[in-house]
Formats: sequence, C-alpha cells, structure tokens
Amino acid sequence: MKRRFLNQWLLALAASFSLFMAAPVHAADEAPDVLIDRLTREALDTIQSDKSVQAGNVSRIIELVDEKVMPHVNFQRMTASAVGPGWRQATPEQRTRLEAEFKILLARTYAGAMSQARNLSYSIKPLRAAPDDKEVIVRTLIKGRGDPAQLDYRLEKTPGVGAGWKIYNINVLGVWLVETYRSQFSQEINAKGIDGLITTLTERNKSNAADSATAAKPVKG
Repeated sequence: MKRRFLNQWLLALAASFSLFMAAPVHAADEAPDVLIDRLTREALDTIQSDKSVQAGNVSRIIELVDEKVMPHVNFQRMTASAVGPGWRQATPEQRTRLEAEFKILLARTYAGAMSQARNLSYSIKPLRAAPDDKEVIVRTLIKGRGDPAQLDYRLEKTPGVGAGWKIYNINVLGVWLVETYRSQFSQEINAKGIDGLITTLTERNKSNAADSATAAKPVKG
C-alpha cells in the first residue's frame, strides 16, 4: 500500500508541473532544492484545483508535460539511461520512438491513480552539495496517511540555452525509476533488439489505452 501511495504521488507531481511553470521565476537562477520545493508546493495546489489532473486524463497530462514539464526534465538522458547500452546502437529515429513511447508508458502507468493523490504535505531535507557540484540529489519526504515516504530527485546543472537544474531520475521508496525500467528493457533488447523493445512499448501503451477507455465507459443498467 505504501508503494502504491507513492506511485500515485509521483505522477500527480509530474503531471501538475505543467500548470505552474508560467510563474515568473527563472529556473536557471534557482538552486536545485529551491526548484524542487517550488514545484512540489505548486503541485499540491494543482492537484486540488485541476479537474483533468485529478481525473487522470492521460491526453491532457501528456499535452501539459510536453508544454511545461520538459524544460525541467532531461528526458533524453532519462530514456537513454533506462534503455542502457542499447541506446548507443539506436538510430535517431529509434531514439525518438523510444522517448515518445517511454513518456506515454510513464503517464499511463500512474494516471489512473491521480484522483487519490490528495491531502498530502511534504518536507525538503537539507541539501548536501558543494557550490560547484554539477549533479545533486534533492531528498524529500511526502506525508499523508501512515509514515512519511521517501521521494528523491537526481538533477544535473545544464549550461547554455535553457540552462538550469534538470531532473533525470526519481527515487520512490528507495528504488530509482530509471534502474527499475533498465532491468525490464534489457531483457526485451537481449531477446528482440531495439525494434522489439519499441514494439513491446507500443503494444503495452495501446493495451493500457484500451483498458482505460473500457474503464471509462458508463455502466448501462
């Protein structure tokens, strides 16, 4: 139950990033723990106010993630790390497909639980990092029913256009998201290659979409 609770929070936080990026804050100037604090605080507000987010509307979530979340996430690095060594052999087209299907998979995996991720609070642990560090971990505790639960973020400092701290991995209850998927993906790649992994992800996403559509149909009586 505790892991399910944090899984629900994970997408609720990610999906609701979308609505508060319009705030007049320059992320490139924010410290990593300040960035996570702002996003988390405003995510809680979004969960309470946005009906589409509460309902787990996957199309809406993906639309908002594309528009607002991606500037704060190095999703290419996240996907490449999840795919593992096979990423180096993938063509540009294959990489594009992998990123797209992986993003849909993450959204659909948790979207159905959005309506339950409410009445939560959080705390940010003191940041342990030197001023010149380029990669850091921001540790948080999410508080709801039961004991506080761990939710941590790996971030990297990026230079140039769009500079700032970007998330590239998330730790839910001691398990890093990227490593969890890498284990699954490596089995597919070893058995079927990169195209086989893309096909598997595509089919899984279609199946999840069909299940969601069936669940959403009203029961006729």
